[in-house]
Amino acid sequence: MSGWRFDLNPVTVAKLETKYRRIVTKIPVPESIEILNTLERYETSAMHGQLPIVWDRAEGFQVYDAWGNKWIDFTSTIFVTNAGHANLRILKAVRDQLDKPLLHTYTFASKVRAEYLRYLIESTPPQFEKAFLLSAGTEATECALKLMRMHGWKTGKKRPGIIAFEGNWHGRTLGAQMMSYNPSQKEWIGYHDPNIFHLPFPYPWRIEVLTDPHNYFRTCMAALIKQNGLNPKIDLSGFILETFQGWGAMFYPPEYVQEMIVFARENGMLVAFDEMQSGFGRTGKLFGYMHYGVEPDLLCCGKGASSGLPLALVLGSQEIMDLPEFGSMSSTHSANPIVCAAGLANLCALLEDGLIENSRVLGELFQARLNSIKNRFPQHIRYVFGKGLLAALHFVGPDGEPLVDLCNQICQEAMRRGLLVVHTGRESIKLAPPLCIIEEALLEGLDVLAESIESIVASSES
Repeated sequence: MSGWRFDLNPVTVAKLETKYRRIVTKIPVPESIEILNTLERYETSAMHGQLPIVWDRAEGFQVYDAWGNKWIDFTSTIFVTNAGHANLRILKAVRDQLDKPLLHTYTFASKVRAEYLRYLIESTPPQFEKAFLLSAGTEATECALKLMRMHGWKTGKKRPGIIAFEGNWHGRTLGAQMMSYNPSQKEWIGYHDPNIFHLPFPYPWRIEVLTDPHNYFRTCMAALIKQNGLNPKIDLSGFILETFQGWGAMFYPPEYVQEMIVFARENGMLVAFDEMQSGFGRTGKLFGYMHYGVEPDLLCCGKGASSGLPLALVLGSQEIMDLPEFGSMSSTHSANPIVCAAGLANLCALLEDGLIENSRVLGELFQARLNSIKNRFPQHIRYVFGKGLLAALHFVGPDGEPLVDLCNQICQEAMRRGLLVVHTGRESIKLAPPLCIIEEALLEGLDVLAESIESIVASSES
């Protein structure tokens, strides 16, 4: 994310009230500045950078502050609240657990943990036989790294090589950061794991990707092998990839992923998908990898796994998941009764209340309308990427220059008009409404987005 900061000076904006939005104060709200300044004083600035509103409550697909304002939420708190803010199933499950009371068990057994794990495994594809519950996504990708390497050693690999991808992001802990790509964000480490490698991402603007995705994978893989003197049968243990590249919602060509799977099987390598942003219905399917027609060995999930509480998980076969020694991979707060209750209720809501189907159906409308917006601003929006209720608009000028500042200003303008979008700090704006959103509100939010773009574009050209 860039160092761009939103303006904390309260600005008089047009008051508005619709069925789904209400703006009745200056933005940011004058009374909220003390709270924002307190956070600025006492909290690391690494936590900051999102829109300067102070949330008071959130329900369904709407966010409220304490001063009478109401927004349509197109962020899902960055792909977390898939089942909706304060989903009633989840609230009841958490309240019931609080009323027992039972808040924490470490790895001592609880009934709700057993119920959640059974429902999770029985509701996911059959190759996933066991799960490891964790608290954060970066823990899940670290776990996948460990499991891929343990499997490599077990099957006779001489080096624990892992292939990741240019532009992908897997978390902020050591192994996850090394598998991620951004070189500047890894400088603090001081060295790079010599057995983690990165392939070029098949960006849609690379001509060779469009003409032959199969061959693009094979060509890039051959170059990486030659450059590093690798024998994939003994030097490489696995692939890890974001199901779509996070900052821009860019999916791989299906043929590219299918060729990667073939290569992995040829060389005894595992394949792990990082589904932090794409899992649990976000793309119109239970998991995003299902758009590729493949079966991964490991699945790393978080964010939408509970729609609000710190729950992440890794799914895999019994053979792979039981590679660590008995009792050797516990985590202090993972699998606690509160998050297991929330995870179970969340999955029930997604599967039994039609939320994934809503993501698929409204997702088609969502993508079509976004492409219509793109066509209105051809000098500013180059691409629309995404599936289901996930999308990113890429703002690129006629000469190919990334329009980062324009994106920043559009995010701010949308906030002032009652819509929250994901500020990436790059030349993209990401959109991810809760999967419970209804068509009328979705269309209103899209209208606000278009109006915000139009306003900022006009002011930048005047």
